[in-house]
Amino acid sequence: MNIKKIINFPSRLYNYITFKRKKVKFGKNLQVWGKLYIHGFGNIQIGDNVVINSSLDSNPTAGGYNSHFSTGDKGRIVIGNHVGISNCAMTAKEEIIIEDYVLIGSNCMITDTDFHSLDFDERMIDDGTGVLIKPVKIGKNAFIGARSIILKGVNIGKNSIVGAGSVVTKDIPENEIWAGNPARFIKKI
Repeated sequence: MNIKKIINFPSRLYNYITFKRKKVKFGKNLQVWGKLYIHGFGNIQIGDNVVINSSLDSNPTAGGYNSHFSTGDKGRIVIGNHVGISNCAMTAKEEIIIEDYVLIGSNCMITDTDFHSLDFDERMIDDGTGVLIKPVKIGKNAFIGARSIILKGVNIGKNSIVGAGSVVTKDIPENEIWAGNPARFIKKI
């Protein structure tokens, strides 16, 4: 056994117990480096050959952040096969789908909800009234650069690239590079 696996053993035990308790379904050869924090009791499915970094040791560019997956009671996160995720936060009140061969850079945030109403009175009640929720889908072979934010209702087409630090507020077609805040078209691939 190599030293990296020995050092990661306490996290592996934590993740195993958490996955069982939260009923996370996962495929073959899942590698989670560090503790993966799972909030809520929604539906989380992880495919085969997925690598999730969730510690400073696993990816120093992450600045010490862990990966967090959060689902509402009816929320669903589906991660395809051969996906790489580094220290990412995902929140699904409805649905986030990550297709096969997607790479998600350090400290990205993916959410299908606004979390709070834009209306002050509704926000003060804090019962979820007026909160917008729309599913997110990231297509096959996409690459999401570090510290990007993918907001509710966004579909990112297959083979597309999101530049580091981007805020994606609308759909990105297949085979395109987008970057900026808000993200805008840069060029075709």
